[in-house]
Amino acid sequence: MAKWLLVDGYNMAFRAFYGMPELTRADGFPTGALHGWVKTMWRLQDQEKPDAMVVFFDLGGSQDRLALHPEYKAQRKETPEPLEKQIPVIKELTKAMGLVGVELDGVESDDLLAAQARLLAKDGHDVLIVSADKDFAQCVDERIKILLPPPTANPKLGWRVLDPAGVGEKFGVPPAQIAEYLALIGDTSDNIPGISGVGPKTAVKWFQEFQTLEGIIAHAAELKPERFRETVAREADKLRMNLKLTTLPAESPLPSVQPGEPQAGALFALLEKLEMKSSLAEAKQRYSGQAELF
Repeated sequence: MAKWLLVDGYNMAFRAFYGMPELTRADGFPTGALHGWVKTMWRLQDQEKPDAMVVFFDLGGSQDRLALHPEYKAQRKETPEPLEKQIPVIKELTKAMGLVGVELDGVESDDLLAAQARLLAKDGHDVLIVSADKDFAQCVDERIKILLPPPTANPKLGWRVLDPAGVGEKFGVPPAQIAEYLALIGDTSDNIPGISGVGPKTAVKWFQEFQTLEGIIAHAAELKPERFRETVAREADKLRMNLKLTTLPAESPLPSVQPGEPQAGALFALLEKLEMKSSLAEAKQRYSGQAELF
């Protein structure tokens, strides 16, 4: 069976944008994120040597989650204008590099990616999810792992693989409990409020004692510290709603994604148009012999 890399597109695009200087084309069009994007995709291919690599993008918000919680992700800042300008070109580059680019209006890319990962794993493939998003920890099993990018604060750590044991070590709960764990403590990045004052240590202790979110709710009168007992009982329905928000689906609205093929000629032309001379030279080395096919 094959090894697949499934890339969280916006997560990596933001990293490429903030990790590169403010480069521009001669006419002033920003290209910093484009340089970072191409180099990152090639590095992942060289480092992991996948049989297939697919990138997932967002087209719009999750209609299901917004119906449940209108404030879902409402706190997020607008994408910086220079990056906003580069996103369509990132998608063009992605397609030309043979990395497909999957998106569906009204469905979050996280949901598309998670469902595809589970579908591939079910068919016997090995999957690496490339993202720093903690939500994906719930997908991890013997076939699905996360490839974490180097943390901004400590880039020397490099890229790290998170397996089931790694999830347990990092969060204190196994992958199967991650969605419930996030429902309880909240997820500030998605604007999901948990139980006020309940942090990771308290949450882990409760899961060790009562196993599930429903178990915690059922034993609210026994929780320690005692100050949380009334709150958990009162906010049980909020916790159940949170769980719907933090759970990534197992079923995909899309059929199985098929790997793409590099469109070398289109890639060369695009890189030349963007005045990305060093990337163009590297592309011609990487895809030599393929240009005449397009």
